[in-house]
Amino acid sequence: MALEEEVSNRQIIFKDYVTGFPEEEDMEMVSSSIKLKVPEGSEAVLVKNLYLSCDPYMRLKMIKPENSTYFAGYEPGSVSALLLNIFLCFHGLL
Repeated sequence: MALEEEVSNRQIIFKDYVTGFPEEEDMEMVSSSIKLKVPEGSEAVLVKNLYLSCDPYMRLKMIKPENSTYFAGYEPGSVSALLLNIFLCFHGLL
Protein backbone atom coordinates (compact mmCIF):
# COMPACT_ATOMS: atom_id res chain seq x y z
CA MET A 1 0.00 0.00 0.00
CA ALA A 2 1.79 3.09 -1.20
CA LEU A 3 -0.46 5.79 0.24
CA GLU A 4 -1.29 6.19 3.91
CA GLU A 5 -4.98 7.00 3.96
CA GLU A 6 -6.21 8.43 7.26
CA VAL A 7 -9.65 7.26 8.32
CA SER A 8 -11.98 7.60 11.27
CA ASN A 9 -11.82 4.72 13.73
CA ARG A 10 -14.52 3.97 16.31
CA GLN A 11 -14.00 1.59 19.21
CA ILE A 12 -16.34 0.24 21.85
CA ILE A 13 -14.51 0.39 25.18
CA PHE A 14 -15.49 -1.82 28.12
CA LYS A 15 -15.64 0.70 31.01
CA ASP A 16 -16.02 -1.45 34.13
CA TYR A 17 -17.13 -4.84 35.39
CA VAL A 18 -20.88 -5.40 35.44
CA THR A 19 -23.31 -6.95 37.86
CA GLY A 20 -26.50 -8.26 36.32
CA PHE A 21 -27.11 -7.43 32.68
CA PRO A 22 -24.73 -5.08 30.81
CA GLU A 23 -26.12 -1.61 30.18
CA GLU A 24 -25.17 1.02 27.63
CA GLU A 25 -23.40 2.92 30.43
CA ASP A 26 -20.98 -0.01 30.87
CA MET A 27 -19.44 0.73 27.46
CA GLU A 28 -18.18 3.82 25.71
CA MET A 29 -17.74 4.63 22.03
CA VAL A 30 -14.46 6.40 21.32
CA SER A 31 -13.56 7.96 17.96
CA SER A 32 -10.06 8.61 16.69
CA SER A 33 -8.15 8.71 13.42
CA ILE A 34 -5.77 6.03 12.21
CA LYS A 35 -3.52 5.72 9.19
CA LEU A 36 -4.12 2.69 7.00
CA LYS A 37 -0.68 1.32 6.34
CA VAL A 38 0.65 -2.16 5.71
CA PRO A 39 4.45 -2.43 5.68
CA GLU A 40 6.00 -3.09 2.24
CA GLY A 41 6.44 -6.81 1.68
CA SER A 42 4.25 -7.70 4.66
CA GLU A 43 1.62 -10.43 4.47
CA ALA A 44 -0.60 -8.44 6.85
CA VAL A 45 -4.12 -7.49 5.81
CA LEU A 46 -6.34 -4.57 6.73
CA VAL A 47 -9.78 -5.56 7.96
CA LYS A 48 -12.81 -3.29 8.18
CA ASN A 49 -15.34 -4.30 10.80
CA LEU A 50 -18.85 -3.53 9.57
CA TYR A 51 -20.92 -4.88 12.47
CA LEU A 52 -20.50 -5.36 16.20
CA SER A 53 -22.31 -8.27 17.80
CA CYS A 54 -22.82 -8.55 21.53
CA ASP A 55 -23.43 -12.23 22.16
CA PRO A 56 -24.73 -13.76 25.43
CA TYR A 57 -21.42 -15.46 26.33
CA MET A 58 -19.75 -12.02 26.43
CA ARG A 59 -21.63 -11.24 29.65
CA LEU A 60 -19.52 -13.89 31.42
CA LYS A 61 -16.40 -12.02 30.30
CA MET A 62 -17.70 -8.74 31.79
CA ILE A 63 -17.79 -9.85 35.43
CA LYS A 64 -14.89 -9.60 37.88
CA PRO A 65 -12.30 -12.36 37.38
CA GLU A 66 -12.86 -13.86 40.85
CA ASN A 67 -16.49 -14.48 39.84
CA SER A 68 -15.60 -16.01 36.47
CA THR A 69 -14.91 -19.72 36.23
CA TYR A 70 -14.59 -20.61 32.55
CA PHE A 71 -13.87 -17.52 30.43
CA ALA A 72 -10.96 -15.12 30.82
CA GLY A 73 -12.53 -11.74 31.50
CA TYR A 74 -12.31 -8.47 29.61
CA GLU A 75 -10.05 -5.83 31.11
CA PRO A 76 -11.88 -2.55 31.91
CA GLY A 77 -10.71 0.26 29.64
CA SER A 78 -9.69 -2.09 26.86
CA VAL A 79 -10.78 -3.35 23.48
CA SER A 80 -10.43 -7.10 23.20
CA ALA A 81 -8.28 -8.40 20.34
CA LEU A 82 -9.77 -11.83 21.09
CA LEU A 83 -12.96 -10.82 19.29
CA LEU A 84 -11.04 -10.04 16.10
CA ASN A 85 -9.09 -13.30 16.35
CA ILE A 86 -12.31 -15.31 16.75
CA PHE A 87 -13.77 -13.59 13.68
CA LEU A 88 -10.68 -14.21 11.57
CA CYS A 89 -10.46 -17.88 12.62
CA PHE A 90 -14.15 -18.45 11.96
CA HIS A 91 -13.80 -17.10 8.43
CA GLY A 92 -10.57 -19.00 7.75
CA LEU A 93 -8.47 -15.84 7.58
CA LEU A 94 -6.09 -16.63 10.44
